[in-house]
Amino acid sequence: MPVSAPPTGPPLSRRRWIALGVVLSAAFMDNVDATILGIALPRIQRDLGAGHTAAQWSLAGYALAFALLLITGGRLGDIFGRRRLFLIGVAGFTAASVACGAAMTPEALVAGRLAQGAMAALMVPQVMSVIVTMFAPAERTLAFSLLGAVLSAGSVSAPLLGGLLTEYDVLGTGWRAIFYVNVPIGILAFCAALRFMPETRSDRPLRLDLIGVALVTSATLGIMYPLVRGPAEGLPAWTFAVTAGGVALLGLFVVQQRRRHRRDGSALVPPTLFRRRSFTAGVVVVLLVFSGVTSFFLVLTYQLQSGLGWTPLRTALVTLAWPVGITATTHLALRHGAAHGRRLIGAGALTMAAGTLVTIACVRVMGAGLAWPHVAAAELVVGLGMGLCVPILTGVVLGDVPADDAGAGSGVVNTGIQFGTAAGITIVGAVFFALVTEGTGDLADRFGAATATALWCNVGVFVLAALLSPLLSAPSPAEPSGPFRDAGVP
Repeated sequence: MPVSAPPTGPPLSRRRWIALGVVLSAAFMDNVDATILGIALPRIQRDLGAGHTAAQWSLAGYALAFALLLITGGRLGDIFGRRRLFLIGVAGFTAASVACGAAMTPEALVAGRLAQGAMAALMVPQVMSVIVTMFAPAERTLAFSLLGAVLSAGSVSAPLLGGLLTEYDVLGTGWRAIFYVNVPIGILAFCAALRFMPETRSDRPLRLDLIGVALVTSATLGIMYPLVRGPAEGLPAWTFAVTAGGVALLGLFVVQQRRRHRRDGSALVPPTLFRRRSFTAGVVVVLLVFSGVTSFFLVLTYQLQSGLGWTPLRTALVTLAWPVGITATTHLALRHGAAHGRRLIGAGALTMAAGTLVTIACVRVMGAGLAWPHVAAAELVVGLGMGLCVPILTGVVLGDVPADDAGAGSGVVNTGIQFGTAAGITIVGAVFFALVTEGTGDLADRFGAATATALWCNVGVFVLAALLSPLLSAPSPAEPSGPFRDAGVP
């Protein structure tokens, strides 16, 4: 049974919102660390004498460890307590950040990044679980919208924050500051969680499905490893063999989970989750949206830096148009998400497709003369779409998930985000780099042509997400539309 929060401190209505702020700070920290390394990687590689393989694994290792343990981390929270797993994850993530900052060899940095990803997999699923278990359905729209806004802010600020911390050598720490900045955030989040976050767990007596853990971990490794490692080796034959093995293990996992659920109801991923059309469609939409967003900025970053010779800091600064767009439309998601969530998601996906088309047009027309106003205009439109879509997406997907399965559901959604991110980078990136290699003309022409062609993949992904959005959950006719009802907000 859920354990109530201590009676001391603020009233329960306010305590929930304080607890939400605590877990959102951890979500921001994770989202920043997933991408902040990229902007400083050339300097880190030079400083540590790292080869290209070690440099790649300092990026890929985080995503791989994160994806491997996400579903397990969510279920562990359901079984042993979400507050307990959150505290373990925050403490471990903070310690791993210190290890990364203190790394003197490439191997130590890679090990620290793997540890960061593993601890994030314990920490992050509890964020969504807290929202599902502590807030009534009418309140979740606001809570999930705040989560989406925080995640968007983390994605936007990571390149700029990484560039500034590295460029200005904060306290003489150089690139190490991008890891040390997590220490005060982690300590504050840990202390605040001890004070304000109540313990919750599943009402049903659950046992950890060890066979399911082994199968889903192996399946995820089989699918994710080729995605994060294969492109560096030109997608050799082994990547397809390993991926096929991962897919086969995933099928075996589905069969095993159905049997486990029928036997004692303790499946790692309850099959009942996917009997809900809105949840199944929502996971697909999440995968599509994040694959499109991450690959869009991958292609655009290479176009600006490698194709046009922009500096990392100039590239980071021009991305400020992106959060401006997000900010301009997020209030619409906050206000109307409860009643029109799936419509806003569809409209946001179509707007992101339109922003991608603007990018293609600018690259085609301007060529080597592409300047910051053109890039800013395209990113502004993409940001407008993200502000409509991303802040409410997880809330709509998890809106019909029972509280007992909140951890498992959030683990599946977060895994979908990681799969989408890796798949977008791999597929669109492979198309982009192949076109750069095989293109003709000077460097700027090759990169421009490759960018304009590869981004059509992103247009298709965003349009498909919009077409699937009507399958997402709709609000109950009896459900109040106001997200602030009983929210305890003064």
